[in-house]
Amino acid sequence: MIPVKGFSGQILAVLGLGRSGLATARALRAGGAEAICWDDNPAARETAEAEGFACTDLRRGGAFDGVASLIVSPGIPHLYPVPNPVVAAALEAGVPVDNDIGLFFRSFAGPEWNNFDTPPRVIAVTGSNGKSTTAALIHHILSEAGRAAQLAGNIGRGVLDIDPGGDGSVVVLELSSYQTELARALTPDIAVFTNLSPDHLDRHGGMGGYFSAKRRLFAEGGPDRAVIGVDETEGAFLAGQLAEGSADDRVIRISVARKLTGPGWQVFARKGFLSEYRKGRQAGAIDLRNIRGLPGAHNHQNACAAYAACRALGLAPRVIEQAMHSFPGLPHRSQIIAEADGVTYVNDSKATNVDSALKALSAFKNIRWICGGLEKEGGLAALNGAGDQVIKAYVIGREAANFAMQLETEAQVCTTMAAAVEQAMADAQPGETILLAPAAASFDQYDNFEQRGEDFAAQVRQRLPV
Repeated sequence: MIPVKGFSGQILAVLGLGRSGLATARALRAGGAEAICWDDNPAARETAEAEGFACTDLRRGGAFDGVASLIVSPGIPHLYPVPNPVVAAALEAGVPVDNDIGLFFRSFAGPEWNNFDTPPRVIAVTGSNGKSTTAALIHHILSEAGRAAQLAGNIGRGVLDIDPGGDGSVVVLELSSYQTELARALTPDIAVFTNLSPDHLDRHGGMGGYFSAKRRLFAEGGPDRAVIGVDETEGAFLAGQLAEGSADDRVIRISVARKLTGPGWQVFARKGFLSEYRKGRQAGAIDLRNIRGLPGAHNHQNACAAYAACRALGLAPRVIEQAMHSFPGLPHRSQIIAEADGVTYVNDSKATNVDSALKALSAFKNIRWICGGLEKEGGLAALNGAGDQVIKAYVIGREAANFAMQLETEAQVCTTMAAAVEQAMADAQPGETILLAPAAASFDQYDNFEQRGEDFAAQVRQRLPV
């Protein structure tokens, strides 16, 4: 646990008592503060009360009298589309609003660091797609290289629930826009921006607000090194804002769209080969084509980002390459769950928007595509550009018929996962891939994308021979 510093003897309110909320309350108490808690869910309040935390309805008048700060869980809106009533009440009372990420960055360092040969480092990863894989890959490489590393944030453990930093240790954080937009302190040593595509636009009031939330990771504290994906306009703009000139190697530009040139520090992947250039000379190279846990161009972008972050920590290219070969990949992200009779089954349930689905579709050939769900803002028109690799689509979800009508490829309305898997398996021929890449949210039929992916895997396995 990371005890929260700077609030000893003060009262802080915690809104939302999920994983991060409860961890925040515990860390506040460990740091000498008093946490008063609230969650609309009675079961969540009961859990907190069982640990000795007082639960107070923060919606009532005067609830913020004497409160030093309100700590908000990531899923609770504070600005768009409308502020949560508790957040609005805090702002009206002049109470600062923060989250566990902000508390982490103000509390992680300690006086014991003066005795370390190498102070702990924090690598923070954000972006629209690939940030989970990138963060997990960085953590895997560091662990394989013998570095003490912890994985936290939007993946792994809550940031305040991890162990204090040790000599030479590294914390790898995956941070969503929900987490970066509100944190009052953001001071990673290395910050990574993978890419940007439309997502969570209602929460951020449009693309400008969404990019602004991501940009805060780089603008608020100023990382020592920034790894920036420059294949979108926003990434190129961000890299330009951070660099003092073309040779400024505090910014490492990455790309999977083109070869990067110039006197600075670049890492790019073309046709399955990763190349690192520094000061105009090649400094490293990796053949990514046979790395099973990183299939497709989108994973090659993740590999570039992870490689750059680890190189910024001083790891050698051969050490990084060796670790990449043992990376198993993440569940629900281009995860190969089975191979039978020449057919490969891939679970990419995390492909919850059009852009991530396109990346999954580009990673495989001869695809029988299971898609559909709760359609996101922006429509599905961009998916029609990926039809060359799709033999047939099998559409699930409550609005499967409408979803199917928007696709140019041959599509069959199946509605349920069971029906889609059964039909796709009946149609599949050797050399083909049955791919779940929904291009939509899961909430019309499932609690989350993980549950959807687990259902896909279960449906496949129960139909395969033992």
